[in-house]
Amino acid sequence: MLRFLLNVIWLVLGGFWLWLLYLVAGAIACLTIVGIPFGVAAFRIGFYALWPFGRTVVDHPAAGVGSTIGNVLWVIFFGWWLALGHVVTAIAEALTIIGIPVALANLKLIPVSLFPLGKRIVPVAGDRYAAYLPDVLTPGRTTGSEDLNLR
Repeated sequence: MLRFLLNVIWLVLGGFWLWLLYLVAGAIACLTIVGIPFGVAAFRIGFYALWPFGRTVVDHPAAGVGSTIGNVLWVIFFGWWLALGHVVTAIAEALTIIGIPVALANLKLIPVSLFPLGKRIVPVAGDRYAAYLPDVLTPGRTTGSEDLNLR
């Protein structure tokens, strides 16, 4: 119930606008065939930014050099202004007492807004996160039989 309440507060205090920002970045990236992986990453992170509590970001086990190169390009073209959007939103949220927890959560989204490739978003269950789920939008090795500890 607490996660739901935090997600609703998050949505009202800035999550919706951040989601729109990611949708715009994804649409711009998808205008070219080369940019489609970046657009998919923007959509994935955007839906995480829309409803973040109860999920976490982990490293993708099959990420490699391509993700690193893609992240460098991402930071240059999209990452810096998405991170700036998180900083501005966090400052505005922190001005109210009720907004401080969501402002802190907003700041935690900055690393994934800067380097989204090679990451996965998985549900949290207590102090563990659920086994890797198959990604509909992104390829890569997935397993469904293990639970991994949060770092």
